[in-house]
Amino acid sequence: MTADCAPGFPCRVSLRDARAGERLALVNHAHPDAASPYAARHAIYVREGAARARPAPGEVPDMLRSRTLALRGFNGAAMMRAARLVDGTALDAALHAMFKDAEVTYIHIHFAARGCYAARATRAAPVE
Repeated sequence: MTADCAPGFPCRVSLRDARAGERLALVNHAHPDAASPYAARHAIYVREGAARARPAPGEVPDMLRSRTLALRGFNGAAMMRAARLVDGTALDAALHAMFKDAEVTYIHIHFAARGCYAARATRAAPVE
């Protein structure tokens, strides 16, 4: 498909919104990638030729800052430990707060309105 507005077509791979006129694939994505009662499938956009984003620890992509988000914190057995809704401008603080629970090993970030899977946040590796 072709993006007909911006923002509105958030790319799950590059973690940026497609510009109007950019081509994307709308595909189904399974998450989490483990056997869990929380396993789900939902639509995601992928921009044509998108390079995988690799944000630095603490970096929040603009695509996530501009939307209301649903956060779901999971433990190592893919069981949900915490969940909350946040404005994207408060995402970094919300992630830090959820990671205070030592059992939360990763957090799935979804766009609250449509429920599409946006990104996965993991704990930063400890500095030695």
